[in-house]
Amino acid sequence: MKEWVPDAARAAGKPVTVGFTLLELAVVLALLGLIGGVVGSLLVRQQRFYRASSELLRTREGVRDALEVLATDIRGAATADTVRLLADSAIELFSALGTSVVCQLNSPTEAGLPASLPASSSRLTSFPTQPDTGDLALFFTQSDTSEQWERHRIASFSSRALEAACPVSSGFSAAADGGSSGYALTLQEPLTPAVHPGTPVRFIRRGRYSLYSASDGEWYLGYRRCNAIGSACAAIQPLSGPYRSYSSNRALTGILFQYFDAAGAPLGSGRSAVDLARVDITARAESHQQLLIEGGVFRPADSGTVSVSLRNRAP
Repeated sequence: MKEWVPDAARAAGKPVTVGFTLLELAVVLALLGLIGGVVGSLLVRQQRFYRASSELLRTREGVRDALEVLATDIRGAATADTVRLLADSAIELFSALGTSVVCQLNSPTEAGLPASLPASSSRLTSFPTQPDTGDLALFFTQSDTSEQWERHRIASFSSRALEAACPVSSGFSAAADGGSSGYALTLQEPLTPAVHPGTPVRFIRRGRYSLYSASDGEWYLGYRRCNAIGSACAAIQPLSGPYRSYSSNRALTGILFQYFDAAGAPLGSGRSAVDLARVDITARAESHQQLLIEGGVFRPADSGTVSVSLRNRAP
């Protein structure tokens, strides 16, 4: 754009300074400040929105994680006799670790197991979680009059060359499995004569899930690994959270376990765990951060409930 210069100044040959007046600069600065304020406000609101969304997703993930972990382990407990503690904020049970079969008996206290081969069509050993010292091995035995699971505490569990743990001659491994490793299972007590090659084996671990208060003042779902025999448990490890704090009010507490028999009646304090048929689990997660949304304080929260029926429960 061509700027206008006064004729008198041009005729006199005087230098002319062309620019903005103070009023024009004030107007421009005011407009820039207004635009910057609008943009800044939008950015702050977007930041609050994404922060609130992230916290809400986090609480939902906490609810989902708690329900999935607890439902899987309680359902895998199979029978009520593997549940040891029934409390409103804690449950103690034997959870499944894996399955296998006895390939051969190396001694009265040691059994060889086949390899765990994911690609094999005849997979006989499966360990989502490998057993360890102190866990229990259950051997299925049967006679003309009874069937039962013979319990033994594990002294050690280790990998061993397949030729030594489960040779091809046993019929529980194939030549194509060469190069794989089997397992040696050592027990604290001798096996009975009812256990023989081909006997199914289940592995279980005693553990306790509970709602607990951590050092940061928040409440989490934690897990303790416990001795198979006795009451000693290891230090608690956090699994998910945070959740609402514990409360005797069932409508407010962070993690709630409710127990029912086969008729749907709640199990009272005097009832045995053998009567247990269903567990209802409620998780109420709550963010540890308070957010300011549209002028108000907002703390993201979510909750969920799942009912789990025990498998293979005796009628």
